[in-house]
Amino acid sequence: MTTIEGNLQGVNERIHQACAHAGRAATQVSLLAVSKTFGPEAVAQAVAAGQRAFGENYIQEGVEKILALRASHPDAALQWHCIGPVQSNKTRLVAAHFDWVQSVDRLKIAQRLSEQRPLDLPPLQVCLQVNVDGGPTKSGVTPAELPALAEAVAQLPHLKLRGLMCIPEPVEGFEAQRAVFVQAKVLLDRLNAQGLALDTLSMGMSDDLDAAIAAGSTLVRVGRAIFGSRSARA
Repeated sequence: MTTIEGNLQGVNERIHQACAHAGRAATQVSLLAVSKTFGPEAVAQAVAAGQRAFGENYIQEGVEKILALRASHPDAALQWHCIGPVQSNKTRLVAAHFDWVQSVDRLKIAQRLSEQRPLDLPPLQVCLQVNVDGGPTKSGVTPAELPALAEAVAQLPHLKLRGLMCIPEPVEGFEAQRAVFVQAKVLLDRLNAQGLALDTLSMGMSDDLDAAIAAGSTLVRVGRAIFGSRSARA
């Protein structure tokens, strides 16, 4: 068993335990392996261990890995999520290569992604990033601006609005972490009450996924606990 394979097994067991403690079925929570700064060979080890969904923060690096894995594993049906900031000059790359974008927080970016999505590809799956706790260093739409943005993005023709993503400021303790994540769950429920059929709540990472699952997360983004500590990005 490789280190990555063993780590994946441990993370999946942790997810199953967190679901059991929260009274949820393990099938309600998916794992996104965050592979930023790690090369295609590390992703290939995760693929060999059964992982199929990967998250990338850096768009050019992500595209290079997508192309490399597509060539080396053409039948693996991998799913690639852009989870980092998307600037206007990178929307065409994202629209052409990724399956999901979890970090949309402006209508302009969503419009460009819709316009630039190749017509031979299925709709780009989108989550809106919300700054749920007002963290000054975090990206994301404010909770007050979220409903209008969600309604506008849901109308774009080549996107499929799936839900919300959040990266709250770190806090200590399970209950404090859960309380922040519950705010995102409340926002998702309000959008669905408005008539939006959203099914994805992307929240929780290596240090706080248990609390996120307790609050209703459907997708956790884990990097370090799978691939190890990251080296500095060149």
